[in-house]
Amino acid sequence: MGQAAPMSEEWTEGHLLGGRVHYAQPRVGYRTGIEPVLMAAAVPARAGERVLEAGCGAGAGLLCLAARVPGILGVGVEIDPAMAQLAGYNLARNGFGGVAVRTMDVRNLPGTAEFDHVFANPPWHGEDSSASPVAAKDRAKRARKGLLADWIGAMAGVVRPGGTITLALPAGQFAAACGALEAAGAGAIGLLPLWPREGRAAKLVLVSALWLAWDWRSPKT
Repeated sequence: MGQAAPMSEEWTEGHLLGGRVHYAQPRVGYRTGIEPVLMAAAVPARAGERVLEAGCGAGAGLLCLAARVPGILGVGVEIDPAMAQLAGYNLARNGFGGVAVRTMDVRNLPGTAEFDHVFANPPWHGEDSSASPVAAKDRAKRARKGLLADWIGAMAGVVRPGGTITLALPAGQFAAACGALEAAGAGAIGLLPLWPREGRAAKLVLVSALWLAWDWRSPKT
């Protein structure tokens, strides 16, 4: 969806991955950081597999993953219609015809296990943090209590047995993410701290979880 060129006064044109990927994003409001680029590098997808990015924004994570793994089939889910349209434009501009964007709330994912890999950089600022005057940026950054668990539960509902979930999060949310992943049925959980430099604590982490081929929460028959 959304292949029309964005209005120049609303968006800026740029690139990702050293110029390999064309990328337009809002001039004002939420601007892409390094998180989706690193997150896409951590998703263990292969050609022909189905992937989903929850809260894809303008599509940076999907774009980087599609550039790294030609032949993936993907879906981006984004609640903001304008951002979803921009993500569709970015994907079309780069020729990634196997990836589409749906405008919807992540928490309303259908619950059918159809994806090999699911990934997200969820909103993580607390409700008590300073609100942004730009509504789209505020929605992308601030999260009400329980939103992380809600997102993980919804993502777990669409990942196939043997698939993975990958998250980019602040280090302080690792424990909460682990609890929500385990409650949703995850098997092995991995952690990759993103140290800014030697001797300094990581502020961001990548969390990966392998989904089991059976539901350990249900009694065996």
